Amino acid sequence: MSVTAQFDWPPKALSPNARCHWAKKAKAVKGYRKDCHILALMQKLAVDWEGDIHLHMAFSPPDNRRRDDDNMLASCKALRDGLADALEIDDSRFRLHSAVLPSRKGGAVVVALSRGV
Repeated sequence: MSVTAQFDWPPKALSPNARCHWAKKAKAVKGYRKDCHILALMQKLAVDWEGDIHLHMAFSPPDNRRRDDDNMLASCKALRDGLADALEIDDSRFRLHSAVLPSRKGGAVVVALSRGV
């Protein structure tokens, strides 16, 4: 069983390489987490099983600049938290898998959830 959803690309302020004021970053984290929570609810994401949840994150950057996959993952911490909020689960159940896809206008993060083994 697997469920899939698409989320917006994270704000620049969430990049580990961003050099911005802590208050600006905190506002970006709060906003992106809330947006991802709402998007997950709108897409009717749900898991009806116990145990691990394999979280497959596919990143489609908004442009062709080179990016580190670990920075993309770190930028999406608020996405993972918003998703866990929407699913009403502890995010420690997530087992992360990631991939980088070709860029697309505006960027996107596609998430697939599947049952752990």
